[in-house]
Amino acid sequence: MTRKLLKKRGKKIGAAPGTLIHVGEKSEAAPRIHVFDYDQEHLDQREYPDAASCLALRDTDTISWINVEGLHQVKVIETLGQGFGLHPLVLEDILNTDQRPKVEIYDDYIFIVVKMLIYDTEHEGVRTEQVSFVLGNNFVISFQECHGDVFDGVRERLRSGRRIRFLGPDYLTYALIDAIVDSHFFILEKIGDEIEQLEDELLDDPSPESLNQIHRLRREMILLRKSVWPLRELISELGREETPMVSRETAVFLRDVYDHCIQVIDTVETFRDLLGGMLDLYMSNVSNRMNEIMKVLTLIATIFIPLTFIAGVYGMNFEYMPELAWKWAYPAVWGIMIGLGIGLVFFFKKKNWL
Repeated sequence: MTRKLLKKRGKKIGAAPGTLIHVGEKSEAAPRIHVFDYDQEHLDQREYPDAASCLALRDTDTISWINVEGLHQVKVIETLGQGFGLHPLVLEDILNTDQRPKVEIYDDYIFIVVKMLIYDTEHEGVRTEQVSFVLGNNFVISFQECHGDVFDGVRERLRSGRRIRFLGPDYLTYALIDAIVDSHFFILEKIGDEIEQLEDELLDDPSPESLNQIHRLRREMILLRKSVWPLRELISELGREETPMVSRETAVFLRDVYDHCIQVIDTVETFRDLLGGMLDLYMSNVSNRMNEIMKVLTLIATIFIPLTFIAGVYGMNFEYMPELAWKWAYPAVWGIMIGLGIGLVFFFKKKNWL
């Protein structure tokens, strides 16, 4: 399965700024809205039927995590955006799922775009999904392209009443970003196993399928690099102490995520170098195999050149050829040809050409 590096924009081209057009894969399923509304003592977890029913959460004393799965129905995003006072350009960026990871700081909220990577075990590849976060004073809204994510650990921590329930929405945002970064390590472990197996195949018996695997993995590395490099800048900006709505305590945790992000980047660059070397190794092995084939064919042709010459001389239809009347001419020619062939073989072996 080949994944596109750029998504088709279609009607998006030439539209006015703030025009709400979904850019990404279409889905027939209705968007799902899951809400965790909590404080230190209580937790309310439910699925809301529509976007309008979530608007009252903006003015509560509790902290609310509103998770929207599915962006193809623009009306849902527009209703949430108007209810929580989001800028039209923010809504446009949420719907445009080909965004570069970034952070934008507004007066009363922070807008964050990241790429969530999920390992597709069925196709043995990486699936990239855009996740947008809106961090407010008492809420976090996350927008996902489709169902399925890496946030189960965060949900479990909320249910169990751990530290996350005693801190603000900025810490919740940190926990969600940290889950995304940690998932990169799992993906890199899977890719690392594939690279090791592929390297053994290249050394033993390279095949055209090995070349396809190399190209697929190099493509995955491009997607990973596009997702991780901007994420480093994003986390660095969020971790600055002067960033509003991010407490000093949360900034310390964000710096830890920054370190993890650097580790991911180093691993991605290492894998890219390995795959580049493996491509050179494959081409070298194929070239060496072709050279061996050509060497054998050349030696065989070289042995038969003098034999063909002799056969050609005595195959001429001249009437007066003294050897033709000789009784032992036929076995003599055979002896010369066999001896010449054997002599060439020994000569090639002496030169280590065979």
